[in-house]
Amino acid sequence: MRALALVCTLNASPAPSSSQYIAEQVMAQLARHDVPGKIVRIADHNVRPGVETDMGDGDAWPAIRAEILAADILLISTPIWLGHPSSICQRVLERLDAELSETDDEGRPYVYSKVAAAAVAVAVVGNEDGVHKVSADVFQGLNDIGFSLAAQAVTYWVGEAMHGTDFQDLDETPESVTSTTEALAANAVHLARLLTDSPYPGPTEQPSPYRLGRMEG
Repeated sequence: MRALALVCTLNASPAPSSSQYIAEQVMAQLARHDVPGKIVRIADHNVRPGVETDMGDGDAWPAIRAEILAADILLISTPIWLGHPSSICQRVLERLDAELSETDDEGRPYVYSKVAAAAVAVAVVGNEDGVHKVSADVFQGLNDIGFSLAAQAVTYWVGEAMHGTDFQDLDETPESVTSTTEALAANAVHLARLLTDSPYPGPTEQPSPYRLGRMEG
């Protein structure tokens, strides 16, 4: 199994980033479960706006997409800006929207199978309250595209209200964050392994109201 972390800080390398730092901690916990991985900082790449798998003109997304499809667990790490995920995180979700029309021979989006109907974890850092709102935004987008969500699949640190300390500047990681990250990793790996052994049925076996062009209820 493999994991991929997409870091959505607004800062390109080598600028320090709390989003990068917390993603590294999650990946370290995944490695303890024998799940190696790779971290990609989106700001280092020319990911063009759009909702297609390839927007041309040197678009870096196709190569990143290949990494996503080769992974079993996808981690999105984003800061909070004005109470929302970063604009780069939103761009990642918009590019992933193309996966709804990219399906395998059984009519399933590739993220159902090639990512083993991936367990998704979100790491959020920021200097204001809003983690639940941000993770809800990211989780809704990812789940709508076809990713599966592990139990308690979010770890975060926001600190006290109106503070000015970055996560990366703490003398040590709080135990509450460490234990939450450990649970995230364990649950994500558990779900990914289950889905690898028993993937979701295709729409030919289980018709989807979305694909029929209507919603029930």
